[in-house]
Amino acid sequence: MKKGLVLIVLFIAIGFGAYELGKQASPPPQKSERRVLYWQDPMVPGQRFDKPGKSPFMDMQLVPVYEDEQPAAGGVAIDPRMQQSLGMRTAEVTKERLAPTVEAVGSVGWNERDAAVVQARASGFIERLHVRAALDPVKKGQPLAELYVPDWVAAQEEYLSARRLKGTRLASLVDGARQRMRLAGMSEAQIRTVESTGKVQARLTITAPIDGVVAELGAREGMTVMPGAALFRINGLSSVWVNAELRESEAGAVRVGNEVEARTTALPGKVFKGSVSAILPEMTAATRTLKARVELANPDGELKPGMFATVNFTPAARAEVLAVPSEAVIQTGKRSVVIVAQAEGRFAPVEVETGIEANGRTEIRSGLEAGQKVVVSGQFLIDSEASLRAAEARMSPTVHKGTGKVRAVDAASGYIELEHDPIPSLQWPTMVMGFYAENKAELGALKEGDRVEFELDPKPNKDGAYILRRIRK
Repeated sequence: MKKGLVLIVLFIAIGFGAYELGKQASPPPQKSERRVLYWQDPMVPGQRFDKPGKSPFMDMQLVPVYEDEQPAAGGVAIDPRMQQSLGMRTAEVTKERLAPTVEAVGSVGWNERDAAVVQARASGFIERLHVRAALDPVKKGQPLAELYVPDWVAAQEEYLSARRLKGTRLASLVDGARQRMRLAGMSEAQIRTVESTGKVQARLTITAPIDGVVAELGAREGMTVMPGAALFRINGLSSVWVNAELRESEAGAVRVGNEVEARTTALPGKVFKGSVSAILPEMTAATRTLKARVELANPDGELKPGMFATVNFTPAARAEVLAVPSEAVIQTGKRSVVIVAQAEGRFAPVEVETGIEANGRTEIRSGLEAGQKVVVSGQFLIDSEASLRAAEARMSPTVHKGTGKVRAVDAASGYIELEHDPIPSLQWPTMVMGFYAENKAELGALKEGDRVEFELDPKPNKDGAYILRRIRK
């Protein structure tokens, strides 16, 4: 009997020891840490602090506001089943490089920098024209016209006569005759021709200085020309200009040097590459457009002045920006709003500042952070519901109710000091505070130590204090 009793006591001791050892080895479960958003003084909830400490407004410690306590102002809660019924979709706010596509139309024109004007260098008569119509193509060095120049005849005969005379003192006379040929408008090549042949060259053959098209023809056979008269204007076609009409809102995205691609209906499938050579400093008042001068390579001469072309501009590379789908942005006149998806099926409208838009994405300059979720389908219903609830809240302000114990009272001045219990609507903990009563008569029946219930105004006054609207035992 004794032996069995000893064994029972031994087993109990071993079991108790194992239980105590297990308790020491297994630490108690820790509560998950709550994330603090900020600290605040409950009396001045509009002022936020990024670390704990003593309130600068009252003799009390700042109170933390946790993430799970943060109210969603103006937001709404939607059941997951209702979200599915409404077809609600969300998208993440991401960082990306937006390259807005700018497209404009314009007309092809001459490249004014690739032009040459052919003038008469001396008085004479046009005996023959080799190019008889405007827009005729010409090659560099091709004869354009032949002129008979009487002034050259006299200068050349004088020069040839001086060369026939013999004598060492006649060198200056020959040089003077050569100079008179230059003054008559003859080139060095023409003078050398006279020297080598020994014959008078009375006719001048005018040739094309560049390849291109005769844009202007000012010469006719038989007409008299004077020095400086414009006979031909030749424009090259190796490159052309397109004056593209840019909308005022798009002009800021285009810069000089941007690469472009141009297409025309006359040449389907053909793409011409070039760059922006200038943004003309003049706004067309009727269409509110700016002209961008685009220079296109035209090696085969396929682009003709007067053709219409569609130009696609490639803007310069931009830095990464926050972006959301354009359909997520609600334009409400002066404001831009997106609906942000929060925890536990809550949604709240957030005002944002938008930037450029490209390929169905809109830049967000302020109001959102990367990683947040925004609603892209059904957001108008949420925005309407949130606005309605916010309006109702403004029309029916909440009265803050509380209970506590009287610490001191002065009915004459209307002042009372209360040690109140926590007030959830204001997120106030238990503390001692003083209030002024709206109705001083209610304080006459109160004394120190009384338990009371009271109501405070929905909002503080201009001094930041809450007025005691009603109080009773």
